[in-house]
Amino acid sequence: MPTTADHSPGVGRPKVSSRQLIEDAAAELFVENTYAGTTIDQITRRSGVSRATFFNYFGAKSDLLWFEVDRAIDSLREACAAASASGSLESVREVVLAVAGEFDENRVPLALTQSDVMGAGEDVANSGLLRVAAQADVYVDFFAARGARHRSDLLVRTAANALAGAVAAGWITWARAGIGRSPLTGYVAESVDVVFPGIVAAFAGVDRGNTF
Repeated sequence: MPTTADHSPGVGRPKVSSRQLIEDAAAELFVENTYAGTTIDQITRRSGVSRATFFNYFGAKSDLLWFEVDRAIDSLREACAAASASGSLESVREVVLAVAGEFDENRVPLALTQSDVMGAGEDVANSGLLRVAAQADVYVDFFAARGARHRSDLLVRTAANALAGAVAAGWITWARAGIGRSPLTGYVAESVDVVFPGIVAAFAGVDRGNTF
């Protein structure tokens, strides 16, 4: 039976990266053996890479549950940094939707669709919170820069966490919608628009000198 490590590219086929081999091997093993029953050594053997190569790409086994989300957060961080320097407060919404639009919809995060099958419930909850916090931290930088306020400012942190929670809700609803799901952008737009008008109004109120 061929394994992920056997998926070496033939003539005329694009080379598969070590990272991709690791991701594919982990996905197979988590379903076959459960998440708890899979070790990093098993993943490296299946993918045909060394432990050193594994840790070049991933800090922990739980990172493999979220690799699609982590890529999206990296893209979000870069785009928000650019928008904070030249865009308006509203530009963060455009950035969020643009990142959602670039997401590969054929690679739905394992953590959001296969956690019960893989037996990874507790790790999904813990590592998922870390991803929401990482996303919120990106928005903290953006709102602090655009609002000319400190990162620890209550309004900055409240707005950042509200936006991160809304985006996370859109992702979760999209992932669990199943095969017939529509594009991610629509779900994220709907969830973000629940909180974003309030965020904009709150910053406008502060600009007028209102206090909370």
